[in-house]
Amino acid sequence: MIWKKKLIWWLVGLAVIAGVGWALWSRYWFYLPGIIGNIKDPIQPTMNVKWTSGPLPAQFADGQRPPNVIVILADDLGFNDVTFWGGGVAGGTMPTPAIDSIAKDGVAFSSGYAGNATCAPSRAALMTGRYATRFGYEFTPAPLVLLKAFAKMGGHGNGAQPIYHAALESEVPPFRQMHVPTSELMLGQLLGKQGYRTFHLGKWHLGETLTTRPEARGFDETLSMYSGAGMYALENDPKVVNAKQDFDPHDRFLWPNASFAMTHNGSKRFKPPEYLTDYLTNEAVKVISANKNRPFFIYLAYTAPHTPLQALKSDYEALSHIKDHRLRVYAAMIKALDRGVGKVLAELKAQGLEDNTVVMFTSDNGGANYIALPDINKPYRGFKATFFEGGIRVPFFMKWPEKIPAGTVYRHPVGHVDVFATVAATAGAAMPTDRVMDGVDLVPFVTGKKAERPHKSLYFRSGNYRVILSGDWKLQVDDTQKKVWLFDMAKDPTEKVNLADKEPARLAALQAELAKINGEQVKPLWPSLIEVPVYLDVPQGTPGYGKGEYIYWSN
Repeated sequence: MIWKKKLIWWLVGLAVIAGVGWALWSRYWFYLPGIIGNIKDPIQPTMNVKWTSGPLPAQFADGQRPPNVIVILADDLGFNDVTFWGGGVAGGTMPTPAIDSIAKDGVAFSSGYAGNATCAPSRAALMTGRYATRFGYEFTPAPLVLLKAFAKMGGHGNGAQPIYHAALESEVPPFRQMHVPTSELMLGQLLGKQGYRTFHLGKWHLGETLTTRPEARGFDETLSMYSGAGMYALENDPKVVNAKQDFDPHDRFLWPNASFAMTHNGSKRFKPPEYLTDYLTNEAVKVISANKNRPFFIYLAYTAPHTPLQALKSDYEALSHIKDHRLRVYAAMIKALDRGVGKVLAELKAQGLEDNTVVMFTSDNGGANYIALPDINKPYRGFKATFFEGGIRVPFFMKWPEKIPAGTVYRHPVGHVDVFATVAATAGAAMPTDRVMDGVDLVPFVTGKKAERPHKSLYFRSGNYRVILSGDWKLQVDDTQKKVWLFDMAKDPTEKVNLADKEPARLAALQAELAKINGEQVKPLWPSLIEVPVYLDVPQGTPGYGKGEYIYWSN
């Protein structure tokens, strides 16, 4: 009898352990990538980065030094996150004077479009001057565990549900092998051939293999975060304030898995010495100082204000008038971003390089719905991952004092695909002739030398979701839910009135135009595993979310 009682207790104990284990696994299963990553590639102590310096290359000895180029890219910055257009975070009470100054001292593109509605394809378009769908980089690289988290936790009550294509898992390469093909010519490679010293600082998200990292894609020196997101500081750092979104699968994945780490020229990962936005800024200032005597190209890819939401306590405390905690943290992150842009511009002036430096500022896509802030893309509908204006119309400013008159406002649509061609022209580099290039040099248009529109159309695609902006009309097609939207952008830039039923002839013409350009694109390098509903008018974590119109975003 005693042994039977012991057996029962053993079985009960095992059941309890199994139950607790299952509960923990069910709640914390997506912590594994971060744990495994830190074991395989532990983060080293802070290292001191030394940037090279050098004289003017021999080919410029006659004094004809070409302009320096700085491309500054924010991450998930909404159209309404800067104050230049009269808006701004928290009703404009968190001004962005440094970012705004680029527009005031040069040109503001009121219809500046991202390369895509999510970061990686958009960055690929910017770096290559081509739609990323032309070379198959259609979806943002993401770990399988994250996509499964979206499928498991991304539902919306009785509303639209995620669609997960489990049968396609075997066709998807490992996360770190998702990259832009090496056959693509990137901006660093182009300018390197022109005698420029090329630098990348910040987020990359275009490849993590030895042949696809920035140091292998034309950048002489790089201070990198290869993947899509990272921490701005350690979570428990007493100098920072955090804001978590427990309702969002993406945010719940990032906090345990994102690292506070960078690499330098392919080094082991190391801990940055300060808040990440300030660190990238201060290192960019050092690059400018070290390279004042030779032409340089700097691609400064900030991670702000992408989640996880972390701000310096000092910036947070300076915004005490903002009562909502999440909004205040977000505003403080943008305060650091604007401070950083200001420091970079100040260093150019201090080194006497301001007039002969092209500075471009933009964001990889619109503001995200998963931070529960409704006004970040105001007045436009939609969020990141949608091709509504809120997802793709972004802050887009450029200055070049020697060529572009201050205070210029350019209203025709332009895009990230134009960055490559514009920079190539300023550097005197020939455009590739062995492939279709989608971008154009914007300088002749903003200076009035060319009066026509830069583009007949702009095109966007993510799986079953395709869009064309042709003239003043915009067609959106979501084949997953068999829905079509047609908007007259001249009269309805906020995309409120769907004219698909009232304009059958125009609809047919745009469908034919969309089909033609869609037929020119290639098959994605890997299939989409998930289609996630993204609602257009209400962000996650706020009352009313899960109702109204939505699109299905493929990834």
